[in-house]
Amino acid sequence: MKRWPALRPLLRAELMPLLAIALVAGGIWLFAELAGEVREGETRRIDEAILLAMRNPADASDPLGPPWLEEMERDFTALGGVGVLSVLTLAVSAFLALDRKGRAAVLVLIAVGGALVLSFLLKSGFQRPRPELVPHGSYVYTTSFPSGHSMMSAATYLTLGALLARVQPRRRLKVLLLGFATLLTLIVGCSRVYLGVHWPTDVLAGWTAGAIWALICWLIARRLQHKGKIEPEGPPAG
Repeated sequence: MKRWPALRPLLRAELMPLLAIALVAGGIWLFAELAGEVREGETRRIDEAILLAMRNPADASDPLGPPWLEEMERDFTALGGVGVLSVLTLAVSAFLALDRKGRAAVLVLIAVGGALVLSFLLKSGFQRPRPELVPHGSYVYTTSFPSGHSMMSAATYLTLGALLARVQPRRRLKVLLLGFATLLTLIVGCSRVYLGVHWPTDVLAGWTAGAIWALICWLIARRLQHKGKIEPEGPPAG
C-alpha cells in the first residue's frame, strides 16, 4: 500500500500523454465525420434550426435579447479576431521572455502562427458559403467552414493556457489558466452563431480543430520540456 503514493506521479506521467494522443485521434475522427456530413448537406436542418432559435420569430434580422446583448456579443467575437489574438500572443511571449523562458516564448509564437496558417488552409479547402438566413452582425471576408474565430480562439487560448500551465508549478494556477482559456473559447464560438456569421457546425468544427492543435502543441511542449529544450516548471533559473 505504501508504494502507491510513490507510483502515482509515474503513472500520471505515463497516462497523460496517452490520453492526449487518444483525444487527438478522436478529435481528428470527429472533424472528418463532421466535414463529411457538412459536404453532403446532412447538417443543414439542425444548423438552420439553431440559427433561427437565436432570432426573434417575428423578425429574423433581430437577434434575441436587448440591444446591449448584441453589442456585448460583438465584444466577445472580437476576442477571437486575428488582431486581438496577435496582440495577446505577443504579450504572452514577451512575458515569458522577460521571465527567462525564451524558448517557451518562441514555441508560443510558432504554435499560434501555425494555427493561423492551418485555419486559412482549411477554409480554402472547404469553401462553405456563409449563412444567408439572417443578416450578418459582424463583417466577414472569408468562407464559413470551419469557423476561423472559433478555431483560432481554441488553438490560441488553449495553447497559451497549456503552455503557461506547463511552466507553472502550482496546480491551482494550472486549473485557472486552462479553465479561463476554455471559457473564452466557448464564448467566442457562441457569439459567431448569435451574430449570424456562422453555422453551428462551423463553430463545432472550429472548436474541434483548435483543440486538436492545442493538444498537439501541449504534447510537443511536454516532450521538449522533458528533453530540457524548453524551460521547466517553476521560477526561472539564476
